[in-house]
Amino acid sequence: MINIKQFSQLACFSILAMTLLFSCNSTKRAVDNTVSDGHSSQNALGWAGTYAAMLPCADCEGIQTTIKLNQDQTFSISSRYEGSASAAIIKTGKFTWDKTGSKITLNMPGEDNLVYQVKENALQQLDKAGKRIEGQWADRYSLPKQTENDIREKYWKLTELMGQPIHFTGSKEPHMILKTTDSTVQGFAGCNGFRGKYEFKGRLQIHFSQILSTRMACPDLKIEQEFMKALGTADNYSLSGDTLYLNKARMAPLAKFEAVYM
Repeated sequence: MINIKQFSQLACFSILAMTLLFSCNSTKRAVDNTVSDGHSSQNALGWAGTYAAMLPCADCEGIQTTIKLNQDQTFSISSRYEGSASAAIIKTGKFTWDKTGSKITLNMPGEDNLVYQVKENALQQLDKAGKRIEGQWADRYSLPKQTENDIREKYWKLTELMGQPIHFTGSKEPHMILKTTDSTVQGFAGCNGFRGKYEFKGRLQIHFSQILSTRMACPDLKIEQEFMKALGTADNYSLSGDTLYLNKARMAPLAKFEAVYM
């Protein structure tokens, strides 16, 4: 005979066992759903394309970086060190996905591999251990994906002012870069570096403001003065392939630029 105390203990044990079984089955179903769902950056996002940004640099103004990911898992990465007259460093290779399909590793023979989190329309650079980079410049390690006709995050080399080709003999060419993260324009005008704000007002309409520059003294400031005047006057732009024009209303172009791919 089972007394009341034994019956109570047996009932409690049965309830506990059923609870654990239900919990285990629920967990198993959750895990199974995660596995069977199969969605990841690798197969759910259109990750192939070109990504670009000015990345932080310990001993320079920044590193203009462009990464192109191809569908066959090959890549090219180019780096141009701002403030340096050196040419861009270009490397190519193969990249691999991690088990989760959310991170890629650019395999760089002879040097440290580079790891990135693949997000929607962006790459987030990670540290060597595959963890998010922390610190003051953490938010600047994101490379937005370039879209067709997007003039941002590209190195625009100045080639003409008021229809006249420029002839620049200095070690650093006049150029500008429109940053995505904070809507700033930055570049070099011929003697001084500059930085300011830009705003898209509508389709192909643009406005530059708050342009500030360094105050180096140079013997010839003609190109710089005309460049700064063009930025202050322009109210629209046009794009033809890798050529960018800054315009005022329907007048002849104020300035012409060519995209330089790292």
